[in-house]
Amino acid sequence: MPRALITGGSGFIGSHLCRRFLADGWSVVCMDNLLTGRLENIADLFGHDGFRFVKHDVTNFIHVPEPLDAVLHFASPASPADFERLPIQILKVGALGTHNALGVAKAKRARFLLASTSECYGDPEVNPQPETYWGNVNPVGIRGVYDEAKRFAEAMTMAYYRYHAVDARIVRIFNTYGPGMRPDDGRMIPSFFMQALRGEDLTVFGDGGQTRSIQFVSDLVEGIVRLLGSGHVGPVNLGNPQELTVVQVAKLILGITGGRSKLVHRELPPDDPKVRRPDIALARRVLGWEPTVGPEDGLRRTLPYFTAQLAQGRS
Repeated sequence: MPRALITGGSGFIGSHLCRRFLADGWSVVCMDNLLTGRLENIADLFGHDGFRFVKHDVTNFIHVPEPLDAVLHFASPASPADFERLPIQILKVGALGTHNALGVAKAKRARFLLASTSECYGDPEVNPQPETYWGNVNPVGIRGVYDEAKRFAEAMTMAYYRYHAVDARIVRIFNTYGPGMRPDDGRMIPSFFMQALRGEDLTVFGDGGQTRSIQFVSDLVEGIVRLLGSGHVGPVNLGNPQELTVVQVAKLILGITGGRSKLVHRELPPDDPKVRRPDIALARRVLGWEPTVGPEDGLRRTLPYFTAQLAQGRS
């Protein structure tokens, strides 16, 4: 039975990866310090023969006694609300955490996969964004702590690939949603769902004309599994190339929830990207991958989760 270490494994995407790898016959070591991850995301996995949870901050040395076949580094706060609340932690997990995760992959001769982000492109001047685009990032802005942490993590990953021959993969993740998201994490889709379900006005930053490309989490997980099993080294975009404005997303969620809330506009935060759309030609070519779940279908699948979060008194 192959074994994977998944850092950030009780987070939104990490928990879905734990579940998928177990279903595929892997043994999983799930590592998380629970800064933003939640045990409820993996509660159904405790007691599973192939699952082990380790509470640990990966900015400290990582020790895993068992052999490992893969290390998937998904530890990091990722919400814009965290950029001001947890800036030092974000930078440390991007730098020290990535260094430690690469170190254990090197020691175990395991394949390494880094969770990077479309935020590497910053506020892009190219649309859609291909992997060859170097980005337009403000390194000293509020968002810079996340953008630059991930860009450094990519550079560190490629350095370990070139210097230490660590078998490395990099996924640049575009806006992803689904069950398991923190309802209070400040991102667009959780905020819209919770506001609509509470009957509150939906907060739209700026005029709402800025675009996003949203993918359902099952599509992302499938792409990650294919990337890990592929022979491709270097960043690969995974996202839905269907571009929607923020206002369109808000109205989709209002329609799905049956809400009658109004849209209320607030000032656009600094460096907020005006466009976000992946060029997925590389993923199509080397992974045979493209998303299969459309925005309306995926949002309908997500509604029961946020309805349950509201019933449980989550903010």
